[in-house]
Order: sequence, then structure tokens, then C-alpha cells
Amino acid sequence: MLADKAYDADRIRASLREKGAFAYIPPKANRRSKPYFSTWLYRERNLIERFFSKLKHFRRVATRYDKLAENFLAMVQLASMRLWLHRL
Repeated sequence: MLADKAYDADRIRASLREKGAFAYIPPKANRRSKPYFSTWLYRERNLIERFFSKLKHFRRVATRYDKLAENFLAMVQLASMRLWLHRL
């Protein structure tokens, strides 16, 4: 699980460990024992967050005008293609 520094708590890490998941959470500065943290994986998470932020600029996606899941997914795909083409 990828999360922000706000989720750096021993109880959250223990809960994830019980469920068989790995916690990739950056440690807080005041933490005594710093657990393993992948900076590369955290950067990839940032890319995904920025993509969703750009996707929400499309009014139809942000407000979810479409009632059917298929129509909403189609609009998300169209918006994604438009963002991708704009980048080229």
C-alpha cells in the first residue's frame, strides 16, 4: 500500500502486515527506527495522483453526469486519450 506520511503509524503498518500487504509509506522525520521505503515507487504514485488531478479537470468526469458505469468509463477513456494526445 502506498500512502502519505500522515499514515505512518505502527498500528497501520501492523494491520497491513496481518493482511499480507507491504506498506510503502515514507517515515516521518521524528521516527526513531525508519522502516524500508522505496523512493522510486513513491515517485510513481505521484505520477498517478497528478494524472487523476488532470482527469478531474474534465467536468463530465469530475461531476459524474453519466449514470451508467459503461458510459462513465467511456468518458474516462476519452479524457485519458485526449490528455495523452495533448502530451504528444
